[in-house]
Amino acid sequence: MPESGILATVEGMWADDSASRALGMELIAVSLGQAEMSMRVRSDMVNGHGICHGGIIFSLADSTFAFACNSYNLRAVASGARIEFLAPARLDDRLSAVAREVSQGKRVGVYDVVVKNCSNHVIALFRGNAYRTGGQLTAEANKAHSE
Repeated sequence: MPESGILATVEGMWADDSASRALGMELIAVSLGQAEMSMRVRSDMVNGHGICHGGIIFSLADSTFAFACNSYNLRAVASGARIEFLAPARLDDRLSAVAREVSQGKRVGVYDVVVKNCSNHVIALFRGNAYRTGGQLTAEANKAHSE
């Protein structure tokens, strides 16, 4: 798919992704089967231990996974995901997440996401299973693909 097709797909997804935007996530890059996002840990994301809540880190990884597995303009949803927390994230850390396709069949895909802190230390490893439900995200991406 040409870059214009990926761009149309990403713009369509981002416009409808209120959750990621509300958490302050930034979309850095998307290519076929890959995505990168970042987010700063805010005070309302810190738990009773003074570290970033694991659900927030999971959300960053999950959103990055979503952009990677939908990058083909084929509607995909998570059918399962798991995360391993390796180190804590702290207030004001800028977290980055990079998703990469491991395997993508006609309907089922597997994607790995590595989440790092601002010191470039890996803090979490996420593996998501994607299921293509049928249909496409945007007709604009199809138009760009056919050009």
